[in-house]
Amino acid sequence: MERRVTAAGLVEANPLSETFAWEGRRVRWTSFGTGPALVFCHGTPWSSVLWRPIAEALAPGRTVYLWDMPGYGQSSKDDGHAVSLDVQARLFADLLDHWGLESPEIVAHDYGGAVSLRAHLLHGRDYSALSLVDVVALRPWGSEFFRLVKENAEVFRRLPPTVHEGALRSYIATASHRGLTPEWESLLTEPWLGEEGQNAFYRQIAEADERYTDEVEPLYGEVRAPVRVVWGTEDTWIPADRAHRLAAAVGTDARLVAGAGHLIQCDRPEALTALLSG
Repeated sequence: MERRVTAAGLVEANPLSETFAWEGRRVRWTSFGTGPALVFCHGTPWSSVLWRPIAEALAPGRTVYLWDMPGYGQSSKDDGHAVSLDVQARLFADLLDHWGLESPEIVAHDYGGAVSLRAHLLHGRDYSALSLVDVVALRPWGSEFFRLVKENAEVFRRLPPTVHEGALRSYIATASHRGLTPEWESLLTEPWLGEEGQNAFYRQIAEADERYTDEVEPLYGEVRAPVRVVWGTEDTWIPADRAHRLAAAVGTDARLVAGAGHLIQCDRPEALTALLSG
């Protein structure tokens, strides 16, 4: 029987102790281990904490980098700062330069897929390998709730905090096929609570735009690194048909993980770790 990863204690174990200042934003990050660089990119509405157990499992013999995009997790969530995919990709390209990484291995989930692909294809950053896990890369993307919020973001911003929290918890729960533990649910929900968190949650959805993936989709065949496409068979947010389309576009085969939803890190952590280490 596959062991479930517990999230208990991950907040304390995941201090993003370093700060990268970029165009008025504060990007929180950390690194650990020694060896070739392995960089994790989270998606929405997640943060680097989602990758922490996988990162620790893959850390032996590598230098692992975890970071939170502006508007997410422990990074700044200022109202006046755009958090769209084009901005995040420019930032990521500059962050790799800040770290002095010329050709790291990248593992990306959800929005992180589009961010890493744009940084590679539009901003010239090279990777030694690229793993795309249930990523935003091909239209249409986003759940029905995501699209509803995007069309009515200002209305949702004004929800009473208790109503927002209830909707948020219900939304996040749908990303897991097996069901989230209370620890995981709390970790994934907490950054979006309070006035700052609520505003940031709806702002990042309001700024989502498929044109940022449309711009790079014609270039997917030009990816200059070995690519691994991994997907949960039960992903209802970005269904697995995208896995086959994306794999064909980048010239590889899709690797499907049975019994996993969009939050494959929580549903099938050991299976995902095995695929990423193979």
